[in-house]
Amino acid sequence: MNLSAANRLQFTPDLSICRILNGMWQVSGAHGSIEPERAIAEMFAYHDAGFTTWDLADHYGPAEDFIGRFRREFAARYGSDRLSEIQAFTKWVPNPGRMTRRAVEDAIGISLSRMGVDRLDLLQFHWWDYGDRGYLDALKHLADLQSEVKIRHLALTNFDTERMRIITDNGIRIVSNQVQYSIVDRRPEAAMAAFCRDHGITLLTYGTVLGGLLAEKYLGQPEPRRSDLNTASLQKYKNMIDAWGGWALFQELLTVVKAVADKHQVSIANIGIRYILDRPAVAGVIVGARLGVAQHIADNVRVFGVALDPEDHAQIETVILKSRDLMRIIGDCGDEYR
Repeated sequence: MNLSAANRLQFTPDLSICRILNGMWQVSGAHGSIEPERAIAEMFAYHDAGFTTWDLADHYGPAEDFIGRFRREFAARYGSDRLSEIQAFTKWVPNPGRMTRRAVEDAIGISLSRMGVDRLDLLQFHWWDYGDRGYLDALKHLADLQSEVKIRHLALTNFDTERMRIITDNGIRIVSNQVQYSIVDRRPEAAMAAFCRDHGITLLTYGTVLGGLLAEKYLGQPEPRRSDLNTASLQKYKNMIDAWGGWALFQELLTVVKAVADKHQVSIANIGIRYILDRPAVAGVIVGARLGVAQHIADNVRVFGVALDPEDHAQIETVILKSRDLMRIIGDCGDEYR
């Protein structure tokens, strides 16, 4: 492996992760077609470089199946005793409604089968409608499955601080919440990071490189038309930039981040990732992997050699201070989905 132990985090007492997670939303079909054979080969390349932690979901197309196949081929190549090197974090995203033990158990059973595991490393739960308190029933059933060794750890995806408080007040132990967090979207700092600190919860972040917009490719470029944004990620995060302050201010941000990147001899994306890795409560940053289409292994490795100093932060802050408050415009983390 190319990465040292210093680039890993003891996420839980029994689970070590790479602080840059490989995001698998990109295999769902919303980012172009993925060829399975090439995808699995690329998964080996990521793992062998030290990027051993995967973020996926039940609704990310074949993502869970890819993990299952990768594990089978990994065991054949290296032996089943090394399977513990792989961390695969999935999600369950049900439609709101009555949450029975049977419905919850059946859903988790499908993920276990697709991924080829006896126990899920981390089950990240999402709920679309806070008006339906069925999310508490679902989480209690998930906690029961955890006690039955079907799930190692319980986590959340896109829950706000208020609902996190309700969940913990109901005695449900969660270890992390997955939320959008970037130089542009700093909503987790309003309330969530402090709550996490006080309750022993960490954050896994996505959208940190704005779907690829936080890159040299867009520096000095005219505002793209929607037809130019050919992936779901680019379209999603362009909307976030519009809410934050618009393309002109984003160009100002890119210019400043580029100067910081040049100082450290890395890329704009590297600075964006490092900036969020250094924020309170953040355990890891999820970077999308377009398996077999575009590879960022060498670039991602460079993140771990960057140490931002107070001057770097001050330069970035000069632009952030000109932006709109997304907490007021959108609401807390995850409110954009509700």
